Amino acid sequence: MFRADDYVKVSDLAEAYELCQKRSSLVVGGMVWMKMTHITKRTIVDLSGLGLDAIEEKEGEFSIGCMCSLRQLETHEGLNRYFGGIFRECTKGIVGVQFRNGATVGGSVFGRYGFSDILTCMMMLDVQVELYQRGRISLEEFAKLPYDRDILVQVILKKDGRRAVYASSRRSKTDFPIIACGVAKKGDSWYVSVGARPARAALCVLPAGNEAVKDLAEKAAEAFSYGDNMRAGGEYRKHLAQVSIRRLMDQISREEEK
Repeated sequence: MFRADDYVKVSDLAEAYELCQKRSSLVVGGMVWMKMTHITKRTIVDLSGLGLDAIEEKEGEFSIGCMCSLRQLETHEGLNRYFGGIFRECTKGIVGVQFRNGATVGGSVFGRYGFSDILTCMMMLDVQVELYQRGRISLEEFAKLPYDRDILVQVILKKDGRRAVYASSRRSKTDFPIIACGVAKKGDSWYVSVGARPARAALCVLPAGNEAVKDLAEKAAEAFSYGDNMRAGGEYRKHLAQVSIRRLMDQISREEEK
């Protein structure tokens, strides 16, 4: 069981950042994974009083506060209308509604978990994260950074007109994904993200050109590394990724033809 000696509900981000510079302190969101650990922290920091639990639609972007639940992401009409329902798709297999009501977007993104559907889905879009100290950087850059003591404030999704689709493969309905794939297209470029390899999600960008979808999917799948764990082997994951990428590219191509 997770334990902490002190709990602080902060009044602003500056206070939260100062507290979190100690290795014995930790920002908490929904605590859905943390409660299954055996770690002990001196202080846990609660951001729930800072108004960071809303999704705002603006002219050129969506901003998602770090304390938004995965359920809010799943059910937000504006997000799903603009991005073709990919957030309903990427969240529906995450345990259950009760879990998604507690788990936060900030925790999912900042954690950079290898199994994260959220990170995989967002990686194929034009997304930035806003950190308290570092400021705004791309999600792709952020995913490659080592863990530090900064605080994720919000996630910004640009409305750049790209078509996007998402799919994952699981051994059972609410298990972690064996492989997770996102494909988006904007202009003459394909954006392919693959997660649960079982490493954290990464991005590959390919020119559309005149290549057949099958060849593009094979090339995209080859751009990533794959490993073994209790759920699947690396070769099987690579095969699933190639098939999923091809199907998603086909889906976007059919939508473009309509």
